[in-house]
Amino acid sequence: MKSDATHPLPGTGRVYLVGAGPGDPELLTLRAVRLLQQTDVIVYDHLVSSAVLDFVSPTAERIYAGKRRNEHTMRQEQINALLVKLALEGKQVVRLKGGDPFMFGRGGEELQTLAAHGVAFEVVPGVTAAAGVSSYAGIPLTHRDYAQSCLFVTGHLQDGTADLDWPSLVRLRQTVVIYMGLGGLAEICSQMMAHGALPTLPIAVVQDGTITTQKVVTGTLANMPERVAQAGLKSPCLTIVGEVVKLHDSLAWFQPVTTNTHP
Repeated sequence: MKSDATHPLPGTGRVYLVGAGPGDPELLTLRAVRLLQQTDVIVYDHLVSSAVLDFVSPTAERIYAGKRRNEHTMRQEQINALLVKLALEGKQVVRLKGGDPFMFGRGGEELQTLAAHGVAFEVVPGVTAAAGVSSYAGIPLTHRDYAQSCLFVTGHLQDGTADLDWPSLVRLRQTVVIYMGLGGLAEICSQMMAHGALPTLPIAVVQDGTITTQKVVTGTLANMPERVAQAGLKSPCLTIVGEVVKLHDSLAWFQPVTTNTHP
């Protein structure tokens, strides 16, 4: 009997590293849904929406391994070890991550551990937050009139210090998408202006992108920290910086809660 990615040999464990997308369950891939309905165990993160979890088989064991800012249910090393343990027990395991598992999701680190222990695995890509959230906010990441390139960075500053490559963030005709940047937003805006970005450069912060509680706040580098504080935004948020943000007013089609704060 031959094993394949869909029907592994009985007693042979395998880990499926699956992207859950940015929140809206209809953005799941067909492959992701099939695996959620067939898995023995699901190990899922904080950013996986409850609507996505509705697709999980009722017989599957659920293990929450969420990590929030300064609040970790499991350390990354513990998650890695857990995935190895479950697979070696012969279980089919879905490791479910918000967005895409290879985009700031430590998916590569987890697969390195699995490979080192001889555990079979498969990767199922997901819609990353940059693509999903920007689409639902009506902000094209590229546009011939505004931006010919797009840069993805993480705004989770180590030890509260600003360690980003600031000159690369302030290039002209570029969109910058910042994951996990809400906590360091004031520093990010300040550093971008200090490195040559105009204070009037448009910026948007989107909370709960693609789901019914989505909230969009727009402004400029100069006033955005104040705008976000006034709006009371909380994580998870995605930040988009660039002239393309100007298109939000005319292209926004998904508007459960929208706050326009142009100066």
